[in-house]
Amino acid sequence: MIQRKVSLLAILLLPVISLAQEVKPRLSPLALATARYKDAYLKITYSQPVKNDGEVFGSLVPYGEVWKTGDNEATEMTITRDILVNGLPLKAGTYSVFTIPNKDTWTIIFNADLGLWGSYNYNMKTDVLRFDCPVQSVAGMVYKPFTIAIDQKNEKAEISLLWDKTKVSFNVQFNEPKP
Repeated sequence: MIQRKVSLLAILLLPVISLAQEVKPRLSPLALATARYKDAYLKITYSQPVKNDGEVFGSLVPYGEVWKTGDNEATEMTITRDILVNGLPLKAGTYSVFTIPNKDTWTIIFNADLGLWGSYNYNMKTDVLRFDCPVQSVAGMVYKPFTIAIDQKNEKAEISLLWDKTKVSFNVQFNEPKP
């Protein structure tokens, strides 16, 4: 009788154990880019798609369309204090980060909707901040994984979006804490 119950239990648990073994790592792993200045903290959470063959921008990522700025979930940026982004004020909080790539300029978008999968449910009406940035070519290097890099110097930082031979950068300035 006990052996029969154990056998039945094993049969019932077999599909659960099989499913647990099927979990595979994401093709576009999660990545973080962070910066800190005094008591202010900035964190960008994104997925890193990897360039295979062919062109990325204008092909895999079409020109003139809203892009989730990475892969899988929309990229999100959290800031703990108000900052300036390209000279424009952005209040502390968490925002989805979308972009509209074009050949010579990109539109950078900070949007209030969170937890979005890709850019399928992007709603322009919830944009908090948008501005354009010039596209730069990366000389002598190819970024296979999409990368967000932060180059910080004290209260100022440059955030760069890098993929393939393309670089798009914008500035961030942390505000001095009020005494």
